[in-house]
Amino acid sequence: MHTMTGNDAAGGGLRERKKRATRAALAEAAVRLAAEHGADQVTVEAISAAAGVSVRTFFNYFDSRDDAFVVVDADASGRVRRAFLAAPPGLPPLEALREALAAELREAERQHELWSLHARVLRSAPHLLVRNLGAQMADESGLAEAIARRIRAGDDPDAAGAPPEDDADRTAPELYPRLLAAVAGTAVRVSVQHWCERPDEVSFAGVFREVFDLLAAGLPAPAR
Repeated sequence: MHTMTGNDAAGGGLRERKKRATRAALAEAAVRLAAEHGADQVTVEAISAAAGVSVRTFFNYFDSRDDAFVVVDADASGRVRRAFLAAPPGLPPLEALREALAAELREAERQHELWSLHARVLRSAPHLLVRNLGAQMADESGLAEAIARRIRAGDDPDAAGAPPEDDADRTAPELYPRLLAAVAGTAVRVSVQHWCERPDEVSFAGVFREVFDLLAAGLPAPAR
């Protein structure tokens, strides 16, 4: 789940805030240059210059040029997992996940232009789109582990790391977390796409809330 929110920019010490600001500046510069010139025409030197840092600094944040286009906010998925695990114990998993994602995406509407440019860059470069999908799958895997951990802790805090007793126990806990993580990723993507297509008609928060309301209701068919 790669977002451009800068959600916890106020957290941490001065050094951490500066590091987050530098990484965000590099990612934004990369996206804007790629949207204007095409990703293949953009160099690390150009990205670094646009962000006002050295090439050496660029490689302190990204392993390669393409990472700057794809992994826009490497800390976002970790923040979502931590917020999800910290949600009140009695909150159902779907609701806890909705709240965690909503907190992370709160600034999305303010950054509509950047979201749209990022989507355009990915659509115009198939190899970046493939890498982005791979990164999303990795995020989903980590989120599924967090969901399973929360469910185990809710059932029995002392049994969070206990092995399953039989095949049924081994299968059932894995399926729901994986499905919920995948559904949540799809819900975010659909919300962003729907909102980006009609930003003057709907608010992102409204679209996101409606998507999760539909999921919570079991995706009933719309009334004719």
